[in-house]
Amino acid sequence: MSTHNDLRKIAGQLIMIRFPGTVLDAATADFLRANGIRAVCLFRGNMTDAEQLARLTADLRAAMGPDALIAIDQEGGAVVRSTWVPAPPAAMGLGAANDTDLAYRTGAAVARAVKSLGFNWNFAPVLDLNNNPHNPVIAERSFGAEPQRAAELAMAWMAGSHAEGVACCVKHFPGHGDTNVDSHRDLPTVDKPVEQLQQLELAPFRIASAAAPAMMTAHIVYPTLDADNPATMSRRILTGLLRDEWQYQGIVITDGMDMHAIAGRYGVGNAAVRALTAGADMVMALGTTETQNETLDAIANAIAAGELSQAEIQTRLDRLSALARAYPCKPRSYKEDAADRVIMAEGWRRALTAYSANGRAPQPPAAGAKVRLVARQDVVSDGVSEAGVPAAVVAASLGKLYDVELITFADANSFDWAALPRDGRYTMLASTSRMRYGEHARSNWRPDLHLALWNPYQALDIQAPALLTYGFAQPALDAINAWLSGELQATGIAPVPGFIQ
Repeated sequence: MSTHNDLRKIAGQLIMIRFPGTVLDAATADFLRANGIRAVCLFRGNMTDAEQLARLTADLRAAMGPDALIAIDQEGGAVVRSTWVPAPPAAMGLGAANDTDLAYRTGAAVARAVKSLGFNWNFAPVLDLNNNPHNPVIAERSFGAEPQRAAELAMAWMAGSHAEGVACCVKHFPGHGDTNVDSHRDLPTVDKPVEQLQQLELAPFRIASAAAPAMMTAHIVYPTLDADNPATMSRRILTGLLRDEWQYQGIVITDGMDMHAIAGRYGVGNAAVRALTAGADMVMALGTTETQNETLDAIANAIAAGELSQAEIQTRLDRLSALARAYPCKPRSYKEDAADRVIMAEGWRRALTAYSANGRAPQPPAAGAKVRLVARQDVVSDGVSEAGVPAAVVAASLGKLYDVELITFADANSFDWAALPRDGRYTMLASTSRMRYGEHARSNWRPDLHLALWNPYQALDIQAPALLTYGFAQPALDAINAWLSGELQATGIAPVPGFIQ
């Protein structure tokens, strides 16, 4: 007869946790060992530099054993956790460059960096089609809006990662692209006929299902597929569609069960059991030690009650072990840093996209001109992305070419554009957050050039010619300077509707 602790050790193999801090403290190490946990996800707060992170992942491997799964969200663009390694262009930047070979080389370069730091699982690439310009959480994280091409680029990126020994996890099945609600905050709904879902949202996941070793579920309700449950807890979607219809053989892992869409509505323990009985293999029990204990107890009780059969549990454990063995957590040396920076810079340069407004194409000011730069005072993280680029960094970058005066604003909804001096200075707006602009900015702001350094859809809000970079990393600023000085053409083509080029 299995004791509750024995069952918790089985439950522990079916969850992934996070923990605070930059070292593996004794209490966390004991928690991992006592509960048989073999999967963790590390975030920005767990990292300071390469030496610290390599030590932390080595300690995790020692605590979790040879089948450890150590995961990271290193997508590119604004969603990167290790910020000192070569900065990958965002998926939409690769969509704008529209080159599967470049996507392959980028995925391989990302994998080399994260493998050297001790990771063997990357929660990327994103397969969501960004077909809603007001999506608050996907935007430039998507390769585009056309299912076939988005899938081809994502699969090339994934193949590059797999060639370097890092498993990918495509996300967010069945598709987070056409939402205007962030599931970290509430439960979105995508209410479309099944035929439409099959042609759009589902198509990239179906294309990738033969090759993707793992898929992450979305906390979204699709009423035409299952009116009662979000995908994460839907047997109709995870088992009926993904396993039975598509014959998917890989891992199904939930998105974070601490997200408000789930935790606030269902309770973390109940939700974890519902996800596993729906067909998930692993529950991402991020949260706190308290919620992780609640999750372990709930799963152990469900096993004891026979809600999950021994055969179902063994199938899940076998899949997870197969992933860990196919992509062992063995750090490699990283001698390619400089060469990989060249690959990343190529991606950022080829992504650079010119957007014309009212028939006006972007035109750079003359070398050495007086430039007024307008940008937000603060840089914000939305909890998913890293914080944007500070205004002073943009000013310093432009200062290599121009005489720059920096003006910052606290609130886009009240900043008075008309109060700027009319002294002939060429005025640039740098957009350094993901948030779309409101009516005030759309009606009143008229820069000579808009640098859309994060969310490309912001270019649609401001009546001005724009450069789209799909992200704010240093190579994006370098690409802008190359365009301003005439050495680079902006050849990217926005891979989503609505942009006049």
